[in-house]
Amino acid sequence: MNFEKKLIDNISQIKRPKFIFSSGRVNHFDGNIIYCDPFPVPIGSLCVVKDQMGKEILAEVIRFNEKYNMLAILENSSHIVSGCEVTLQDDGRYIEVDNTLLGRVTDAFGKPLDEKPLGKIKNKWPLMGKVMNPLKRSLITKPLDVGVRIINSLLTVGQGQRLGIIAGSGVGKSVLLGMMSKYTEADVVVIALIGERAREVGTMVNELFKDEAAQKITVVAVPADRSPLMRIRGANRATAIAEYFRDQGKNVLLIMDSLTRIAHAKREIGLSLGEAATSKGYPPSVISMIPNLIERSGTSDQGDGSITSFYTILADGDDNNDPVVDTARAILDGHILLSRFNAQMGVYPAVDIPNSISRVMDDLITNDHLNASKLFRKHVSAYIENKDLLLMGGYTHGQDKDLDNAIDMWPKLIDFISQSSSEKASFESSKIALLKLYE
Repeated sequence: MNFEKKLIDNISQIKRPKFIFSSGRVNHFDGNIIYCDPFPVPIGSLCVVKDQMGKEILAEVIRFNEKYNMLAILENSSHIVSGCEVTLQDDGRYIEVDNTLLGRVTDAFGKPLDEKPLGKIKNKWPLMGKVMNPLKRSLITKPLDVGVRIINSLLTVGQGQRLGIIAGSGVGKSVLLGMMSKYTEADVVVIALIGERAREVGTMVNELFKDEAAQKITVVAVPADRSPLMRIRGANRATAIAEYFRDQGKNVLLIMDSLTRIAHAKREIGLSLGEAATSKGYPPSVISMIPNLIERSGTSDQGDGSITSFYTILADGDDNNDPVVDTARAILDGHILLSRFNAQMGVYPAVDIPNSISRVMDDLITNDHLNASKLFRKHVSAYIENKDLLLMGGYTHGQDKDLDNAIDMWPKLIDFISQSSSEKASFESSKIALLKLYE
């Protein structure tokens, strides 16, 4: 009896772990931000809010303090009232990813949008990526064939390079992205359609999945009518998918359309949290988000894999000095500017050659290729700068040798730049065609 009593006393003195609550109730709400009872949960976690109709609404934790957890609702239509139950669903740190995603279209949470079963996915990858040692990253030494003549020859892209495509509306941006997606020699193509019109998403997906190239393409689509947090999660998810395939030793082409829509989503969140608006209404969190997202792409620090990335940047009103444009241009390894003037002339892709640059091109190509590209640029610049003078009849042939050559070469230059969306131009054929112009 004494032994049993002693045993019971010892058991009663054992310190049991405190029960951690993973749920609470809505206290009040402000627009799409709800405030609920505090419970331990990290930023970025996904919670389920059961509204008064019994529907389960997803929400993401964006801030907390000793009084409240702040969550942003991820769905526009809901019947949330004070007292609704909030339950932790997932800490949101990992995504499921493997080859199953190739040839498929998913949303910000990995749910299929093509109405086909996705199957069991075996592997996981951090949504926000893994930190890499910058000194161990591989150098960019090989060109990547993107299937577009003007880019292969005059703006040669390296495996692991990050570039921006700066364009206003209606200058052929989507067509150029579609051409690169179908014709590139990259092992895997990850396309993020963030904040675009639903019609444009459907059109682009239908075009991409017509031929055999679809088996190496995966699309993450978050249209403009989704919440800002879903748009940001979609961008991070697409980048995480690209990182996973890079870790498998693949050469990945990541196309993100568009970085500006992601910045707009971040601006919405920042302003709702009370951040001060700076240039053009963008809070500081937007400026810090852009390099964090871009720096995740590039070469690997562990193997031969790479992520070559293209980020489209909308120049509202053709303003190329927008804060998002400036911030991205400063950290990217080059930019391709699309010209409305070229588009109006019917020259597609409408690349503004004098104002576009690839910062690693010189290290990737031969001297004869480099010299021919410089001469091409020189002739295009000379003709454009003097076009008004030529149209007015104010120039006499023989006054300027370089301008004379540019005038003589202009029809050939236009033919070289122009490429239909159904035509593929390999890197080698693009190089040969450029060299033939200046034999």
